Amino acid sequence: MGLLSDLFFTFLSTIKDVLPIALIIFGFQLFVIKKRIPQTKKVIVGFIYVIIGLAFFLVGLEKALFPLGKIMASQLTDPEFISGGIKTATDVIQWQEYIWVYLFAFMIGFSTTIAEPSLIAVAMKAQEVSGGAIGVRGLRIAVGLGVAIGISLGTYRIVSGTPLHYYIIVGYVFVVIQTFFAPKMIVALAYDSGGVTTSTVTVPLVTALGLGLANTIPGRNPMIDGFGLIAFASLFPIITVMAYAQLSEWRAGKK
Repeated sequence: MGLLSDLFFTFLSTIKDVLPIALIIFGFQLFVIKKRIPQTKKVIVGFIYVIIGLAFFLVGLEKALFPLGKIMASQLTDPEFISGGIKTATDVIQWQEYIWVYLFAFMIGFSTTIAEPSLIAVAMKAQEVSGGAIGVRGLRIAVGLGVAIGISLGTYRIVSGTPLHYYIIVGYVFVVIQTFFAPKMIVALAYDSGGVTTSTVTVPLVTALGLGLANTIPGRNPMIDGFGLIAFASLFPIITVMAYAQLSEWRAGKK
């Protein structure tokens, strides 16, 4: 009964979230453009599918993926797991001891990004408007690697306790420099790629991982150290997508 209740209230909340979007689209179509909505029945059915799908998806995240991120973070930072039996974490608080945390962050960052619906949609549109010059698979892998590298570096920042702004400042300086040398066709798409990663699949797991690490590593503040991983997930895909375009351009020139 608890699950059905959660699903019901999530369904109502999803309707409330989607309704303004529908009102804006239908309102502009009927009162500004002043034309009938083409294939009205299909559009309405599509909105219903969206609402049902989002409701199930959000309940699944809340019940499975979000707790899983916290559990994995606590298990991977358990002093007994890290040191093979040491009970106190004070003896094993060296950053290199957390290699499994970095590896898990890399893999979870890559896999969640590849599954991100917003990234799939952007990649398909990019392939369509570029006439096939930008591949769906290549773009998704480039963005996935960027998120994976960023989250791995972000977990290192949490473990080491170093300030967040140092990484972000250096990263964006690198992005600005890289922008001058990347193919102009890819720059706007690369910047957008940083935004599509902060969506329904990636955010819950990455946030749970960051908070879990900050809660289990001694000396870390969940409010100060637990958040910030999403910033890495937004920054590094910009770098990897432009690098992907630069590498493709270099290979084409060499041929």
